[in-house]
Amino acid sequence: MDEPQEGKKEEKETDFRRLQSYPLIRHSDMNEEMRTEAVELCVTACEKFSSNNETAAKMIKEAMDKKFGSSWHAIVGEGYGFEITHETKNILYLFFGGNMAVTVWKCS
Repeated sequence: MDEPQEGKKEEKETDFRRLQSYPLIRHSDMNEEMRTEAVELCVTACEKFSSNNETAAKMIKEAMDKKFGSSWHAIVGEGYGFEITHETKNILYLFFGGNMAVTVWKCS
């Protein structure tokens, strides 16, 4: 017959968590290779420093500087707005874990 409502609710919550555990790219003009590496770096930093956004942003910035040259900037957090100027083909804005946002851009 019908499943109890409790089972359906737990299944929906599990699906929601699974959906939110993947990075959701809101905007990027990076080439595919750079974007893939940057997304993996952002996810790693957010998971490693889940309780310290400042340290996660520092890790992202330093790794991007090392890999793709200097002048990278990173913001990690919840509920922020931004208006920036960036070099063409050098911006990534994504959500991770539901409400965590990461913005990475190059500006020299």
